[in-house]
Amino acid sequence: MKSCCENKSSELVALREKQKNVLVIVLIINTLMFFIEFIFGYLSSSTALIADSLDMLGDATVYAFSLYVINKSIKWKATAALLKGIIITIFGLYVLAEAISKMMSDIVPIAETMGIVGVIALIANSSCLILLLKHRDDDINMKSTWICSRNDIIANTGVLAAALLVSLLNSKWPDVIVGMSIAFVFLKSSFSILRESYGELKDAA
Repeated sequence: MKSCCENKSSELVALREKQKNVLVIVLIINTLMFFIEFIFGYLSSSTALIADSLDMLGDATVYAFSLYVINKSIKWKATAALLKGIIITIFGLYVLAEAISKMMSDIVPIAETMGIVGVIALIANSSCLILLLKHRDDDINMKSTWICSRNDIIANTGVLAAALLVSLLNSKWPDVIVGMSIAFVFLKSSFSILRESYGELKDAA
């Protein structure tokens, strides 16, 4: 019996170590991509790129939370997931406001910059998603982290579609529409995470 418990304990430690290594890698990737996308989004006047950069920043914050609670109790992990949901909600509302403000301007974003940076971001986020895929069912902490990464792929695809349409139509509207769409994806995911994490907290209590 003692040997069995020791083996289970060793397996749990090994699992937590694997989770930690994955989270460190995706944290670094998302932090770097936040700076890249935000700078080029600002320079190219792209709402979609700025939205995606804030998604990266939100994810970096999420991964930092996940690292902090990785060896803690279910209650701690549910609390971290709740905070992630709140952060995603805030970013979603910010991006929505940014998209609305761009409606009032006549600036057409630079499609070429949007496309190049969008491809780089898609490659980065696809790498993160692959790394997190095998850990998505470990616990609520890793599941909420995987959901954030999955949303990134959706957002990146939208940015690339916007870049193509901006180039073809010479219009700001594809960029604005994609920016708003990313905001709505943020908000939908945040509600899902908030609901599930609140349930976990109730169970833990």
